[in-house]
Parts: sequence; C-alpha cells; structure tokens
Amino acid sequence: MESFDNLSEESITPVMYQTPTSFSIKSWAEEDRPREKLMQKGRTALSDAELMAILLGSGTAKLSAVDVAKLILAAVKNDLNELARLSIKDLMRHKGIGEAKAITIVAALELGRRRKETAAAARTTITSSLDIYNLVRPNLQDLPHEEFWVILLNRANVVMRKTAVSSGGVAGTVADPKMIFKEALEQLASSIILVHNHPSGNRQPSAADIALTRKLKEGGQFLDLPILDHLIYTDHGYYSFADENIL
Repeated sequence: MESFDNLSEESITPVMYQTPTSFSIKSWAEEDRPREKLMQKGRTALSDAELMAILLGSGTAKLSAVDVAKLILAAVKNDLNELARLSIKDLMRHKGIGEAKAITIVAALELGRRRKETAAAARTTITSSLDIYNLVRPNLQDLPHEEFWVILLNRANVVMRKTAVSSGGVAGTVADPKMIFKEALEQLASSIILVHNHPSGNRQPSAADIALTRKLKEGGQFLDLPILDHLIYTDHGYYSFADENIL
C-alpha cells in the first residue's frame, strides 16, 4: 500500500461537494413548479406570487423566484393596484430584480391595464356617472400624477371619443378651455364630459376645480356644447358634479 507520505499535492484530485439546496424551483416536485402547475391545473390555480415567478424566470442564490415575488408583493401589501404604481426603479430596489425583470413586470401589468381599456371601450353609451367612471378607469387607474380628460358624446350620449388634454404633477394640472372646445368642435360633438383624477385619493373638488367647471360650463352654453358632468376620479371611487347638483 502506498504511504500517504509519498503522495504529492499534484497527485491528489480535489473533489467538489455541492450542498443540496431547496431554493431552486427545479428541486421542487413537478406539480408544485409554477410553469408545470399552470400547464397541468390552469392559470387560476396559481397564486399571484407564482404567476409573477413565471415572469421573473429565476430567483437569487438563496431565494426562489416565488420567494422573490412574495417579498415584492408583501412590500405592497399584496395589492396588485399598488404593484402597478411601481416604476422600474422602484422594482429594482428589491433583491433579485434587475432592469430586465423589472421591465417584464411593468410590461405585464400594462397589458392587463390595456385589456381593461379594451373591455371598457365596448360600453359606449353614457347613462350615469358610474358609466363615466368605468370608461376612464383603464386610463387613470394607478396614475401618480394628475391628468385632465374630455369625453365627447353625440346626441344619443354615445361616446365619440375620449382624450387627454393635459397632464401635470401630483398636485394638479392645467386644463386649457380653448383646447377642450377645439377638440369638441372638430369632432362635431353634441356634449362634453370632463374628467380629472386626484392621485391623493381625495374625491372632493378643490376651489380651482369648481371655478374651472363653472368657466367651462359658461363657455359650453355659448357654443351650444353643454357640459354634462365633471368627474373627479380616484382609484377607490369618484365625485360627480352632476350627481351633487353643483354643475
């Protein structure tokens, strides 16, 4: 038997040992892996974290993609609407999220928003303030800044067009009456609905909101373009000038 004394460093072949880990999704049972689970049981069987994990594709050295997704969701209290508010830079603050993964999440949420917008567009007749709210929700939901929109209607109160006329900051935006009426006159609209959002969530109109509404109402009467309503949008409800009888 060869003595250990005769063995040189060069003659010893190093053996690499890898500590087993449960962090990799590949080590899970096949039916528990998000992609396989979706294939076998359908998309509704997956949790929000599992669906996001499919978008992420991979986790970190110590966290699976599902674990990373759970941490992100926990940071927004599992509220997908709050998740949709996050920017690419916000998402990249989370461990395991680089620019590519952040962009993937933002893109997926934007597709969801556009799907809602397409569905809302099918409802073209305005019969109540709730119809207005549902129509503009895909456009204004989750916005961190104020925007001012106009909805143009024909004589049957069917939506001809909805368009943004201004975009501002967190505290406000400026709506130019000339731009609003120019749009309505060019489209030969019969009436107008005004909409702007309050990112703060406060539904009550400010003094500036009331003054602008009165100014536009007077201009509309002169041009035979009545202002039917002015809606203040928030993600959790709205304020209607028409419903409150102050239009």
